Amino acid sequence: MFMSGVVAIFEYDLKKIIALSTLSQLGMMMFSISLGLYELAFFHLLTHALFKALLFLCAGILIHGAGNTQDIRSFGGLSLNFPLVTVCMNLANLSLCGVPFLAGFYSKDLIVELACQYSWGIFVLLMMFICLSLTVLYSVRLTYLSFVGPYGGG
Repeated sequence: MFMSGVVAIFEYDLKKIIALSTLSQLGMMMFSISLGLYELAFFHLLTHALFKALLFLCAGILIHGAGNTQDIRSFGGLSLNFPLVTVCMNLANLSLCGVPFLAGFYSKDLIVELACQYSWGIFVLLMMFICLSLTVLYSVRLTYLSFVGPYGGG
């Protein structure tokens, strides 16, 4: 979880960022399995797969619309040109970050809550929260560079 989160922060390829996000979430599922929460890991897998598919569909539209480039540095300001894709991609990103009242929140919150109830060491819990923070960080970075930031294409 930690390594894929750190690498995703420094990556500029749109599809690689989304794929590294999947690795991070798979780490969250393995963490859930290590707690013995098999059904919860499967629920997180299903919610993750649904919104990850939406992210890849939106990424395909953005890549096609931006002249077949995957470099997010050359996107910038795409919210004006692709308003529906912006809404869908932000909704999927927010769900994967665990924003309350979205599907990702219900699976991720249960894993975090039950992990805090077990008598794990402080290091394990600290790493879990750092990894969850990295997920939010690279998702916000992706959204900013793609939709809000200055146009960087030529």
